[in-house]
Amino acid sequence: MSDEVIWHCLRHNHCSFMAKIETGLFCRNPYNATGICNRSSCPLANSRYATIRDHDGIFYLYMKTAERAHLPNKLWERVKLPRNYEQAMEVIKKHLEHWPELLVHKIKQRLTKMTQYRIRMRRLQLKVREKIMTVPRRKTQRDLQRLEKAEKAAQLEKSIERELIERLRKGVYGGEIHNVPLKQFDTILDMEKDELAPEIEEEEEGEIEYVEGADIEMDEMEDMEDFEGFGGEDDDGDEDDGLDEPLTKMPKRSGFDIRSKIGRKSTKVITEVEQDENRNIRLRMQM
Repeated sequence: MSDEVIWHCLRHNHCSFMAKIETGLFCRNPYNATGICNRSSCPLANSRYATIRDHDGIFYLYMKTAERAHLPNKLWERVKLPRNYEQAMEVIKKHLEHWPELLVHKIKQRLTKMTQYRIRMRRLQLKVREKIMTVPRRKTQRDLQRLEKAEKAAQLEKSIERELIERLRKGVYGGEIHNVPLKQFDTILDMEKDELAPEIEEEEEGEIEYVEGADIEMDEMEDMEDFEGFGGEDDDGDEDDGLDEPLTKMPKRSGFDIRSKIGRKSTKVITEVEQDENRNIRLRMQM
């Protein structure tokens, strides 16, 4: 089949590599040298064609001839081009010596353009640039929700721990330990010791304390009543009468009277002592 018939079928019927846009017609075939859909640039409608392709940064010259049209697996001949631009141009001139000048010119233009974009790629790789990465929105929301739940749980655990410590201090559980971890129990004991230490030190200091009178024993109360009766006799009588008359005990009084006179203990004791001293002086004078 001639090249004209092939081009007529592709142009007017259907071509899977053709891309129609507002600016024109383009070709998506990887072997197209210019990327434009026209008669001279179509690799399918030309039995003699050449192009340059890039494989991992290495350029190769592809050539197709009519002699290999019946062998699809050997249709394209590939030649590796050197990395040096001038040496690559010499290789293209050598292999495309008797080819159409228009096609050779297109191949050289393609080599120039590919060399330039390879240089730009190297510069961009060496340059430090910010890498923009997309983060899924659902994943971020899920992480934030988990973080909020963890914070709430931590606050709840702390409040429960404080409440349990307060109950242990107040003795709600009767002074018994109910499944309390040993480590936490030791920490609570240390905290209580630190709080009680200053209170103990203050109690050791000599402070004055006041005690209720009901704590005094009843025997002591009776002795005090006898002592009050002894001091209550008249001092104006004769000394002999005072010595000869027997001492009479005062009748027992109620607890209310005893408590009421406890506060006047110091004054009564002082007066009784003075009376005893006066009697001793009188006895000495009579002797």
